[in-house]
Amino acid sequence: MCLNNPEIQAKIDCWLTETGRGPDELIEDAVAAYFEEPTQTREMLSNRYDDLKSGRVKPISGDEVAAHFRAKSAARRSSHGRK
Repeated sequence: MCLNNPEIQAKIDCWLTETGRGPDELIEDAVAAYFEEPTQTREMLSNRYDDLKSGRVKPISGDEVAAHFRAKSAARRSSHGRK
């Protein structure tokens, strides 16, 4: 397998050497992951939507999320002696 991008080619060469697997197997793995990841994401989002719709979980407003992270950031700054 030979690419125009030396950085990617080095990663491929390293993977082939470390795993002892061939280029065809790398391509199969990459294509399988390409299709698997969106499917997993879609399932996760569907499950989250179902949880919200059924009332098993309650939505959090953007203001609550922002306040949480502001408080967390302030606590971290104060624990490091910065105010």
